[in-house]
Amino acid sequence: MTLFTLLLVLAWERLFKLGDHWQLDHRFEVVFSRGHSASFSRTLLMTVVWMAIVWGVLWVVHGLFFGVLQLLMWVVICLLCVGAGSIRRHYRAYLKAARQGDRQASDQLSEELALIHGLPVECTEEQRLRELQNALLWINFRYYLAPLFWFVVCGFYGPIALAGYAFLRAYQTWLARHATPLIRSQSGIDAILHLLDWIPVRLVGVAYALIGHGERALPAWFASLADRHTPQYQVLTRLAQFSLSREPHLDAVQTPRAAVALAKKVTMIILVVVAILTIYGTLI
Repeated sequence: MTLFTLLLVLAWERLFKLGDHWQLDHRFEVVFSRGHSASFSRTLLMTVVWMAIVWGVLWVVHGLFFGVLQLLMWVVICLLCVGAGSIRRHYRAYLKAARQGDRQASDQLSEELALIHGLPVECTEEQRLRELQNALLWINFRYYLAPLFWFVVCGFYGPIALAGYAFLRAYQTWLARHATPLIRSQSGIDAILHLLDWIPVRLVGVAYALIGHGERALPAWFASLADRHTPQYQVLTRLAQFSLSREPHLDAVQTPRAAVALAKKVTMIILVVVAILTIYGTLI
C-alpha cells in the first residue's frame, strides 16, 4: 500500500497540485499566527498533538470498508504533506521574469524561493545563482525526498511520521516568513529538523555523490557521516554541487533549471530504489 500511495500521490501532485489548497503549510497558518510566543517545548507539544490527531483518525478508520477508508486517509495525508505546489508556481514565475529580463521581479521571486536560508547580499552574480540552485535543491529535499523517507521507513506509522515532519517544515517556513530570527531560534525548530534530516540527507547525498564527481564527492560524503554540526543544508548542497559545478553558473534561466533537472533525476532514482525494495520485500 505504501508504494501504491506514493505513486498515486506523486502523479496527482505533478498534474494538479499547483496552489495552496492541498498544502499543509497553508492550512496551519491560522494555527501558527495565534501563538504569541515560541519555545522548544511549545514546538514539541504542537507537533505531538497534531501527530496524535492523525493517529486517532487512522485508528478510527482502520479496517473499515475492507481498508478502503484507511487507504483514502493515507492518500489525503500524503497529498497534504508531499509536494510544493505553490513553490513550483513561484519557480515558474521566476523563470518567466528571468526570460523577460525583469530583474526586480526575478530578485523578489528568488528571495521567496530561498526563504529558509536566504541569498547572499554582497556577492557576484555567479555566487547568487549558485545559492539559488542550492535553495531549489533543498526545496526538493524538504518537500519530496525527506517526506518520502519518513513515509517509507516508518511503515504502518508512515503517515503519522510524515504528518509530523510536514508540520515542523510548515512551522519553520511560517517562522522564516513572519517571525524574527530570535523567535525562530527560541522555537528550536531548526535544531529539531537538523536531527530529523540527518539520516535522509546522508541517504540522498549518496545519489548526488554518485551522479557527480565520485572521486571528489564520495570522500566528502564519508566525511559527512561523522559530522554532527554542519547544517544539513550545507551537507546536501555541497554534494550536489559536485555535479552542478560542471556547468557555469552564469545564466539566470539555465542555472536554476540545471538544479531542478538534477533534483528530479535523484528523486526518480530514489523512487525506483524504493519500488524495488518494496516489491522485493513483498515477494520474500
